[in-house]
Amino acid sequence: MSPRQSWFEGWRLLAALTLSLMALSLWIASMRQFEVEGVRMVIRFTAHSSLLLFCLAFSAAALARLWPNAWTRWQRRNRRHLGLSFAASHAIHAVAIVTFAKMDPAGFAEATSAASYIFGGIGYAFITAMSATSLDRTAALLGPRAWRALHLVGGYYLWFQFMVSFGKRVPAMPLYAAFLVPLLAVMALRLIAMASRPTRQTVEAQ
Repeated sequence: MSPRQSWFEGWRLLAALTLSLMALSLWIASMRQFEVEGVRMVIRFTAHSSLLLFCLAFSAAALARLWPNAWTRWQRRNRRHLGLSFAASHAIHAVAIVTFAKMDPAGFAEATSAASYIFGGIGYAFITAMSATSLDRTAALLGPRAWRALHLVGGYYLWFQFMVSFGKRVPAMPLYAAFLVPLLAVMALRLIAMASRPTRQTVEAQ
């Protein structure tokens, strides 16, 4: 692996992606003089960037298992930091939502509902817990079984929430169906990878 390739890994990858997301969000908001419409554009942008980063993290293990190559090994090796980058993207998303609520309370009330508070809150609780246990020390304190359960349940919950969040916009904006494609592809990859995993009986028989 060349030095140029190895630089874009781990915490450097997280820092580069987070700073890029912050800079792009500020630039997008500035296009509308940091008014309400600019903030709403940031909300949409970070929803899309979060989707991309989530799919990269959620599919990493399955892709590395099904198609081992330089890219999928890099993706699998950096799954933790891609997940943390997703958390950073969604943190910016949350800041933009709070800003929108303060700048335009009536518009915010019209765009949200009790269900969005409840299910969105659960999603952010999972993101916080999964991020907090993405460090070796906190993961060890939690224990491998509890860590796996948290990240498995949290990952599938976030996948479902993305499906609902983007899917409910399809009737009014059919192009939003394109955002469901990577989500469905990621789930298919995970199911295929699980199906291809040898069972204990098969391993013992070899």
